[in-house]
Amino acid sequence: MLGFYQSPGGAVAARLVRDRLAALWPLLPGHAVLGIGHAAPYLGLWQREAARCIALTPAQGTLAPWPPDARNASLMAEEESLPFADSSFDRVLLVHGLEAADHARRMLREVWRVLRDDGRVIVVVPNRLGIWAQLERTPFGHGQPYSAGQLSRLLARHLFRERQREAALFLPPLGLRFLSPIANPCEAFGRVVLPRLAGVVMVEAEKDLLSAMPAGASAQRRRVVMPAWQSAASATETHSSPTNAKLTLPPRGE
Repeated sequence: MLGFYQSPGGAVAARLVRDRLAALWPLLPGHAVLGIGHAAPYLGLWQREAARCIALTPAQGTLAPWPPDARNASLMAEEESLPFADSSFDRVLLVHGLEAADHARRMLREVWRVLRDDGRVIVVVPNRLGIWAQLERTPFGHGQPYSAGQLSRLLARHLFRERQREAALFLPPLGLRFLSPIANPCEAFGRVVLPRLAGVVMVEAEKDLLSAMPAGASAQRRRVVMPAWQSAASATETHSSPTNAKLTLPPRGE
C-alpha cells in the first residue's frame, strides 16, 4: 500500500482520486474529519482548515505516521469497534477500507455511530466493472469490489442516504507515470462517455436519522375469544392495542 503511493504511478493515481474528492468536499473549515482504511494520501485536502483530521488504520493493516510534517494524528484500531464517542465527527472518508473489511456491516454501523446527526461519509471502493479491480499490482485490486449501485444499496441498508456519486481512474493501471500528461483529459472524457468503467467509484452519503426513528404506535382492533366457562358478557371482547414500534438499526453482527 505505502509502496504504491510512494511510486510515480501511485502519485498520479492519488492525484486523480484527490481531484474528485475535492469536487465532493471542496472545503471543510472547522470540521472534524476521520479517515478509515488508508486515507493518509487524501486527508491533506482538508488538513489545514479542518478542526482536526485523524487517520485510522484497521488492525489488520500497517500503521504509518501521519502527517509527516506535524504532530502524529494516526492510530490503529478494530474497524468494528472504533475508539471514539458517539457523534464525534462531521465527515468520514472511507478508502481502502470497506472492500478489505472482515465485517463490512459492522464497520458501517460504527461509521454511522461516530458521525454527527448531519454528518456525511464518502466511500471509495474499486469498481467491479473496471480494470483496476482485476489487477493485483495496485491496492485497488484487492478485496471486494462494488458497482456504484451495489455500494449505494449497501449504504442505504445501513441508514445512509446517498447524495451524489463520483468516479475516477479511467486510465489503465499500467504506465501511469508516462500517461500523466493526458490524465486529466482522459478522466474528463471517461466521466462523460464511460462512467461505468472507472477504476474506482465514490458515493457521498449522509446519516439518515429518519430511517432510525420509530414511526409511532398505531392502534389496531383484534377479537379475543374467551373460554366458555367465563360469563357470557365477556365471551368476546374487542381490544385496541398499539403495535410495537420498531427501531431499525444496522445489525452489529453478520
